[in-house]
Amino acid sequence: MDPAHLQELIDLEDTYWWHVAKRELVTRLVTRHFPAPGRLVEGGIGSCRNLLEFRALGYNVQGFDISERAVSYGRQRGLEGVRVHDLGTPWPLAPSSVTVCVMLDVLEHLADPVQVLKHAAACLEPGGGIVFTVPAYPWLFSSWDKRLGHYRRYTRRMIVEQAADAGLGVRWLNRWNSFTLPPAIALRTLNRLRGREQAAEFPRVSSPVNWLLKTAARCERKWLERLPLPCGLSLVGVLTR
Repeated sequence: MDPAHLQELIDLEDTYWWHVAKRELVTRLVTRHFPAPGRLVEGGIGSCRNLLEFRALGYNVQGFDISERAVSYGRQRGLEGVRVHDLGTPWPLAPSSVTVCVMLDVLEHLADPVQVLKHAAACLEPGGGIVFTVPAYPWLFSSWDKRLGHYRRYTRRMIVEQAADAGLGVRWLNRWNSFTLPPAIALRTLNRLRGREQAAEFPRVSSPVNWLLKTAARCERKWLERLPLPCGLSLVGVLTR
């Protein structure tokens, strides 16, 4: 991870609507499908804010990241179970020892996501699974994705196929972040027409707008608990062995 991007995560993780909304959504999925107590492993720990949340909910947490700085920061926050590890190599975990793996906006960064899913699946206990998020719509791939190191954006079909290749089934799959899709399309279209590159950072918003976006995300999450969404800037799902 770019040190500047890690610092941005650290600065924004507690209040910025995107981080708050994703954490609330994924926490709900983890606790619903794989309730604590249990062993939770996160692939791609970033600033470790999610691991702290999962630990507070009663999970025994561990995490892997290729960034030494991310791991060092996690240990400073009291997380002894984090370590430097390349997700593309076999995970240093016993077979059938993990309740749930979490990979949030990670798979799009991997040259071989199927191999990584296989490594995660190998450590899952019977009934265990993987909770993930990825960016949606390949046609939206832009300079923003390139700057962040994305190999791809996903369709539902791509997720299903990669899961099947890894020996996993899809328990639940949906779109989310529908309310920012129109402005995202407009901004990226405008940048392409003007030949501009989009900065790889989270757009700053005022406190009232931040509150409105968090409220919209919570309303959307309530909807997702009952009905699917027809569109959304990201995909979120649960995979099982």
